[in-house]
Amino acid sequence: MTVSRSLSSSLRSLRPLGFGADPAGERMERIRRSPHFANGTFQNPVGAKIGPQGSKLEFAKTYFAKDQRVRRAPAGTIPVHPTTLADLAKPPADGLRITWMGHSSVLAEIDGRRVLFDPVWGERCSPFAFAGPKRLHPVPLPLAALGPVDVVVISHDHYDHLDLPTIQALAGTDTVFAVPLGVGAHLERWGVSPDRLRELDWNESATVNGLTLTATPARHFCGRGLRNTQHTLWASWVVSSGEHRVYHSGDTGYFPGFADIGREHGPFDVTMIQIGAYSEWWPDIHMTPEEGVQAHLDLQGGAHGVLLPIHWGTFNLAPHPWEEPGEGTLSAARKAGVDLALPHPGLPFEPTGTLPTAAWWRTVAAPAAHPVGVDVQPPAGSEAQPRKADVTPVN
Repeated sequence: MTVSRSLSSSLRSLRPLGFGADPAGERMERIRRSPHFANGTFQNPVGAKIGPQGSKLEFAKTYFAKDQRVRRAPAGTIPVHPTTLADLAKPPADGLRITWMGHSSVLAEIDGRRVLFDPVWGERCSPFAFAGPKRLHPVPLPLAALGPVDVVVISHDHYDHLDLPTIQALAGTDTVFAVPLGVGAHLERWGVSPDRLRELDWNESATVNGLTLTATPARHFCGRGLRNTQHTLWASWVVSSGEHRVYHSGDTGYFPGFADIGREHGPFDVTMIQIGAYSEWWPDIHMTPEEGVQAHLDLQGGAHGVLLPIHWGTFNLAPHPWEEPGEGTLSAARKAGVDLALPHPGLPFEPTGTLPTAAWWRTVAAPAAHPVGVDVQPPAGSEAQPRKADVTPVN
């Protein structure tokens, strides 16, 4: 037994730091007691295939075709708003301000507290600095210039949501980390002390500086190392101050549980919804733009609120054209009469103020990338256009 434990410890020490750590001890015992853990793995709320479906050969042909590769990246420089402390120094008029930093990274300022969702400041979403998907635009500001953060919220442990260099930088601050069950093992290996972790199963809550953070279900999967053990949970998140409520989807396929989350915790001032990196080869674990808009409607239960599309524009992670998630969400939201915020990375907005709705990506998308029948581009020369509620939907 001693030899076996020594061997296991030696093997763990050889594991690349970027792979994180597997849950063990009391953490693993807690995982086994979870009602969402069965047959040795965490289970989705409804069935989901997590690997590519269909012909792998056809997928490879599509993914590596030269004309397709060109479409999966912008042809020009992505406009990035250089967020500064001056942008964030003045309190939001209604107590809530949202800044999309790119991909799924969002700073939410909620009644004097600051929540940072899925912060990824690294150059690649990969365990290695020399390989893996590289950023298509710079971060809007250095992490050190962001200022104090009350809570860092992590949706799951995939590399484009849980970033080693970012966590190591934040580990030296006083922030608290709210993470799904099992993910704390990675953070502890990277220098986060256990007393700063709030590790939650679905439908569990923690309170930090007057904010209530609740882990809610999602339809996805997990894994960082060579073995995908499914021993760390994935989650969406609800954050409430009492005055305001926001929702962050993390990564998820569409499922009926959005309506349940909305009835229990909504409606929301803002929903941050994954609308990119979808594919017919993995339909169960990522949503299309149309599904993302429907998820927003389910969560809101007929109420209004603002939809912020996330999980697109920053990394090339799927076969679809780079700008397609933006176009698809704009079209679906207008048809549904949904208020949509379309900031370029780093541009703060307040949900009760003037929303940024210009299709900024069209100025840098690859040639001939616009599908026929999409909405007409809003007038040039303005970063922010009238609220979607004040514009006649395009049918």
